[in-house]
Amino acid sequence: MSAATTRSRTPDRLCAEAVDLAREAAEEAAFPGVVGEHVSLFAEGDRVVTHLFECKEPGYRGWRWAVTVARASRAKLVTVDETVLLPGPDSLLAPEWVPWSERLRPGDMGPGDLLPTEADDLRLEPGYTGEDAPPPDSAVSEEMADLVEAEDAEVTDGPPAALPLVPSRGSIAAVAEELGMRRARVLSRYGLHIAADRWDESYGAKTPMAQAAPATCVTCAFLVPLAGSLRQAFGVCANEFSPADGHVVSLAYGCGGHSEAAVMPKPLRPAPPVLDSMGTDAFPLRPDPEGGSVPTTTDEPTEELGHS
Repeated sequence: MSAATTRSRTPDRLCAEAVDLAREAAEEAAFPGVVGEHVSLFAEGDRVVTHLFECKEPGYRGWRWAVTVARASRAKLVTVDETVLLPGPDSLLAPEWVPWSERLRPGDMGPGDLLPTEADDLRLEPGYTGEDAPPPDSAVSEEMADLVEAEDAEVTDGPPAALPLVPSRGSIAAVAEELGMRRARVLSRYGLHIAADRWDESYGAKTPMAQAAPATCVTCAFLVPLAGSLRQAFGVCANEFSPADGHVVSLAYGCGGHSEAAVMPKPLRPAPPVLDSMGTDAFPLRPDPEGGSVPTTTDEPTEELGHS
């Protein structure tokens, strides 16, 4: 270990004794009464020492005022270098900053929000824009003439090789536009895979709804198939009563709204009433004495009619 390293780790005596000077600098930078007791000090280098004081600010628990003092070589005057509020080992800190592109979650976008994609986004790859295609007024090349003849793209007065202009149909740009590929960028294979995983997790064969379904979506009439390679595994649900209405669903998904589910049984109709018009029921004109509704006491003898 060199002598310079030893000196840098040993606090300078004059700088270490300048506690009052450091406190005055901290109180000048902070509000009155928020600078607490002296905590510790450590050497920043040769004749450079940092003093730490407690911070009594209510919102800065565990933070410390750090005042760095220094002196010149062969000088006895100690001066203040800087004053700053630093977090301690037990202080409350804000979470580490995360870029907005990593904080964004599905559903965070609202009306008017813009979400730019990076130039090196792994989900996208360059598409066909037609920039390398010949302009419409250019002469037909031999390769283009052979392509037009093979495709029989356009009926003209003469052979395509003799045409002065490039036919609009049968060109690479026309074919790319018809296939939906005439875009600056298209989905890459990685973009297709992560989209398929995301859709299968929400509306796939492992969901509780699909496990209890009578059949899968591949045999449902409400399924609208997708185009391209995703047609082999996904479609869009068009059943307004299904929980997946308007969502991309896996062909292995299913729900109780399947078009070929069991037909609901019709409600039972009660049997018509049967009326017996030939039989009779006897109804007594007087109450039955044994039925309990007739009093058992007899009437008291009445006086004979007449005048007293």
